[in-house]
Amino acid sequence: MARDLGASQSFYTAVLGWTYRPTSLGEDFSVALSGRSPVAGIGALAPSLQAAVAWTPYFAVADADATAARIRERGATVAVGPLAMSTGRATLAADPDGAVFGFWEGRTIPGWSVGRGVGPARLELRTRDAFGAAIFYGEVLGWGSGGPDSCEVRYEDDQVLVSDGTHVVAAVRGGAVESAPDPQVRPRWHVYFHVADVNASAGAAAAAGGAVMAPPSASGRGHEATVRDPDGGLFTVTTP
Repeated sequence: MARDLGASQSFYTAVLGWTYRPTSLGEDFSVALSGRSPVAGIGALAPSLQAAVAWTPYFAVADADATAARIRERGATVAVGPLAMSTGRATLAADPDGAVFGFWEGRTIPGWSVGRGVGPARLELRTRDAFGAAIFYGEVLGWGSGGPDSCEVRYEDDQVLVSDGTHVVAAVRGGAVESAPDPQVRPRWHVYFHVADVNASAGAAAAAGGAVMAPPSASGRGHEATVRDPDGGLFTVTTP
């Protein structure tokens, strides 16, 4: 969600090379395209809402009502929805530590998922209790090969990896502090996008009014840089 949709689109075009197409939700929401393939959505944040600008992951579920019930049973919050839309139902929630996420019941893009194709390269939850969070998401979203209320987690490279029974869905890192003034260390989901040239994308972000929060560097996952858009939305660019 962006404060100025047009300005946000221009920024992400400069940094990630995205183009856009309209949706059935109206002129305040667009789908970002990498080439001809959908990669993300950008919507206009209502001026009356004093919410922080952030990238929010939406996870596909079979039954939004059942998922909402499991979230409430575990002491977390269902903030908005399920809301009926033209192709399904969307819900916005917060986990027990306050990290915001969404879930979606309905039509999805065939073959589209995190870490595959042009979809986000990676989703990472930064929170206080990594194992506790991994179990929460695994249970409420049905991740795991054993059906509802099951999950598969493992510890690897200082992070907890959550699997849906076939491949890794998300990484969870501990250490975030809920009351910290720095949004980078509050419990939150963080998204990684693939780019061909991390240095060029980081430079384009700074030139387009954003900021480079962590300069380009090598990691165990490739070449990366963490960027903040002009509205404050944080994300990381990484090589495939």
